[in-house]
Amino acid sequence: MQSFSSDGVRIAYVDLAPTGETPKHETIVLVHGFASNHAVNWVNTQWTKTLTHAGYRVVALDNRGHGQSEKLYEPAAYSSDVMAEDVRRLMDHLDIPRVAVMGYSMGARISAHLALAHPRRLNALLLGGLGIHLVEGVGLPLGIADAMEAPSLDTLTDPMQRMFRAFAEQTGSDLKALAACIRGSRQTLSAEQVGQIAVPTLVSVGTTDAVSGSGPELAKLIPDAESFAIQGRDHNLAVGDKSHKQAVLAFLARL
Repeated sequence: MQSFSSDGVRIAYVDLAPTGETPKHETIVLVHGFASNHAVNWVNTQWTKTLTHAGYRVVALDNRGHGQSEKLYEPAAYSSDVMAEDVRRLMDHLDIPRVAVMGYSMGARISAHLALAHPRRLNALLLGGLGIHLVEGVGLPLGIADAMEAPSLDTLTDPMQRMFRAFAEQTGSDLKALAACIRGSRQTLSAEQVGQIAVPTLVSVGTTDAVSGSGPELAKLIPDAESFAIQGRDHNLAVGDKSHKQAVLAFLARL
């Protein structure tokens, strides 16, 4: 991976050239979810292969506190607008004026803040694993931070706490950094703010996702948005679903 300094914080990223026969000269930036990293969220799920084969240049970062990026331990370092600026600075570092941005779960929250702050830098906004909870929720329960700080997985009984602690251990994450991230990245957008997102938007949520909230409800608040239901998929499985990939490619092709 390569890295750059985002206002003093080291951010790791990959920059993948299109492999398709007809390069589109467009770039998609991928922003992963909580306790994940670019490889788990986007490479292992075949997203990077799907997008580069479709002709797109793909840039994917490890969010601060995750993967190979710098680990920080103060919650204030993980505000959604601060993390959105990491993405914007990465675009500046690579001298890319406009991109499509696709985020999943926490990455979708970050991407929405980016779209609101820098609408002229985005051609499209792809929100996966986040619906109306962008407005009505504040991210994952604070109990997830407690789960990161628990002595071990075996001491946890709550199913959601166990799921995220097990996932964090599976991805080799820094548990202390993740606890700070949960506590710091809990910003919502108001319905009025969401209504100001001036970017073509696709909201994709699994039909059995108990974390994200309704995708159609969020899409109704964004002027140029549509929603896609990822059939039979929960929060963890929806991201790499084949129909999700097809919906994203079709949406981008219509722009």
